[in-house]
Amino acid sequence: LIISFFTVNNLIIKSTTMARTKQTKAKRKKLEEESTTTEEESTTTKPQPQPPKILFSSLLPPPQIRTIITQYLQDDIPSHFDVGGHVVGNTIQTAELWMKSPGVLAGIPFFNATFDVCGSCTIAWEDIAMEGQSYPNASGDNKIKLATVTGPVSHLLRGERTALNTLSRCSGVATLSNECVQIAKSNQWKGLVAGTRKTTPGFRLVEKYGLLVGGAATHRLDLSQMVMLKDNHVWACGGSIERAVKKARVVSGFSQKIEVECQSLAEAMIAAEAGADVVMLDNFEPEQLKKDAKVFKEKFPHVTVEASGGITMETMPDYFSEDVDVISQGKLTQGYDCVDFSLKIVH
Repeated sequence: LIISFFTVNNLIIKSTTMARTKQTKAKRKKLEEESTTTEEESTTTKPQPQPPKILFSSLLPPPQIRTIITQYLQDDIPSHFDVGGHVVGNTIQTAELWMKSPGVLAGIPFFNATFDVCGSCTIAWEDIAMEGQSYPNASGDNKIKLATVTGPVSHLLRGERTALNTLSRCSGVATLSNECVQIAKSNQWKGLVAGTRKTTPGFRLVEKYGLLVGGAATHRLDLSQMVMLKDNHVWACGGSIERAVKKARVVSGFSQKIEVECQSLAEAMIAAEAGADVVMLDNFEPEQLKKDAKVFKEKFPHVTVEASGGITMETMPDYFSEDVDVISQGKLTQGYDCVDFSLKIVH
């Protein structure tokens, strides 16, 4: 009886333990399945993180921007009397910035600087207002509010046109640049889309900044940043590319690149042999450009090849080649459409 009692008791304990073990395993499996389901749902429902946009505003020295904006405002009020400002007075009022046509937003630092120079104004930007962000659905019927400006009403109206001029033009450059950059990406071309020095006098910094925000390269900012020897330079030196390059190298040293505008493969070869860092194949037909660029790169793989001259957004894909490093277009800063913005007093 004693043996039987212990035997039965052991069987009961064993049976209970096995049951608990099965329950534990079942619970663990259920938790794992729920965890897996949650992870899958999270992956499918949550938006994937996007790489952060590069912010370029820190490139702009505040004193320089203030000087430029001050010149713009003085140009708008050359006699120093603002009669319209006298009419409205200095009561504190609010104005709202609206985007009324599709495009890429660019030029916020210039907009901010305008009202900073006007004085006593504050700007609150909406969370959706981001430089480099495209707003394809903006229109007159679907206006997008980007910011609110508060300050003396005469100051608001004094800065209104200058602020909108810089914002609309900078955004126009960024929009066209971004369209070209997207075409290059969609064709898997690895080179750089670039602007040129064909900028609006007095608006160079605004337009060059727009190129960057749009994803394009600025090319050289001015005559001092990189040496570019064009056909006129070569002709003025007696027609010798070699002489022009060597003379430029004496003063540019190791810190500046030298680019030579070339009308043929032969000129490009001479420029590279003389020490040019970049050759521009200017006004080449697409097929000839690709052929000559390939021959050139075989001999000078370290020299940058730029294609330029009459290239538009529509014809740009014809020039894509693994042997072409840069495609520049003057139209990016002299043929862009402005993006439409308005600044309206709240009433």
